[in-house]
Amino acid sequence: MSPTLSTDATTDPADRIDALRSEIDACDAQIIELVQRRLSISQEIGALRTASGGMRLSLAREQRVLDRFRTALGPDGAALGMMLLRQGRGRL
Repeated sequence: MSPTLSTDATTDPADRIDALRSEIDACDAQIIELVQRRLSISQEIGALRTASGGMRLSLAREQRVLDRFRTALGPDGAALGMMLLRQGRGRL
């Protein structure tokens, strides 16, 4: 959901910028919470895979994650996806 620009001539641009920055701060807080949740889940999966004699990670699964991020967000999306994968499993 993207914010719409105010066309009201009486709106002070500085006030609108402050309001939009507050929205960004709220989005950032949600992103941080979701990333922390994702990392916890990913680490648990890795521990379960290792405990059951499997490999810590699945390269096919990681490729699907990267493809999903690239499709949704473009080339930089794959970099974001890789950062999340690295956070969850560590560097190879």
